[in-house]
Amino acid sequence: MSTFIKDYIERETISRRNFLLATAAGLTSAAIPGAFGGGAAMADAGGWALAWSYRDRASAYWNAIVSGGEAYTESLGLKKDAMTNLINEGSSEKSLADIKAFLAKNNGKAAIACDANDSPNARPVAEAVKKAGGYISTIWNKTDDLHPWDIGDNYVAHISWSGEKPSEEAANILIKAMGGEGAIVHLGGIPANIPAIERLNGLKNAIKKNPKVQLLDSQPADWDTTKAAALMSNYLTKYGNKIKGVHCANDNMAYGVLQALKAEGINLPVTAFDGNPEAVDMVMKGELLATVFTNPHWGGGIALGLAHQAALGKFKPSEEPKAHREFYGPSILVTKADADAFKKKYLDSTPKYDWSDRWGLSAGQIEYK
Repeated sequence: MSTFIKDYIERETISRRNFLLATAAGLTSAAIPGAFGGGAAMADAGGWALAWSYRDRASAYWNAIVSGGEAYTESLGLKKDAMTNLINEGSSEKSLADIKAFLAKNNGKAAIACDANDSPNARPVAEAVKKAGGYISTIWNKTDDLHPWDIGDNYVAHISWSGEKPSEEAANILIKAMGGEGAIVHLGGIPANIPAIERLNGLKNAIKKNPKVQLLDSQPADWDTTKAAALMSNYLTKYGNKIKGVHCANDNMAYGVLQALKAEGINLPVTAFDGNPEAVDMVMKGELLATVFTNPHWGGGIALGLAHQAALGKFKPSEEPKAHREFYGPSILVTKADADAFKKKYLDSTPKYDWSDRWGLSAGQIEYK
């Protein structure tokens, strides 16, 4: 973890602790510098407070997501800290409680981007925002029976990324590296997370088309490097040399897999997902076969931008087609053949985006099976 990210997390933890202590002592938000945004920032944002609600900033992926929200905030002529960070630490209860507190602090005048942490939490979050009169866009996690148009204009949009197709493409690269036969183990994310489900389905789709390949085992490692290292060690103990390839649902877990393999002096082909800088470097070095980039910086910026622009009345969500209310973001498969060019375009410098081009990078309406 970089020093920047560590410092950021410590700063946010202290800020939240101060807020909770002040609340317990009966202090108002005015007595807490920077708590849930400032009045001047609201004025510059057209009277709307801005916030991003997410798990944490410890991973490069989520750091990129939130940096996109900050880039949108800066495009308004504000400092990036005018956007409040609501860090839920992987707790759906905390996610909902923080959003309700932010709405109350700002009398409902809030534009929020949110990953609800798990799919069932998206509904109470969206309903709370609607009740308060705020606006929200969500990414990644919601149940299939929840749609923004069922809640109304206050639930502006939901953005996801098609996990199945790129995951299947990564699995095909893995199977080719295995010589078209053998057993694969899969390390998955939190079971209730939509991307975890889709990325496992992508692997299963590839295996169905390759009769000499089998899925030996699939277990969740909750997107976590340490848990993935422990799980991979267990796989090696249980299955030994039966394992011919490893399919990971995100980059962080792939890092743990590589640690476990290195500890045993074993070299196996491994694929990942997210396109983080460290993973791309590993692809360039041949340590990883492939990763999948989902442009988190753009996703973080456009999610907040859609909520805020709808709040400002720049567009009316209910007048937009459903493909603008639920849509996929872009995905790019990164292999050793194209990793250098990819790195120069997306990682060595951050592309500048026109946040008023709301659906320019959309990969189409979300499909449900």
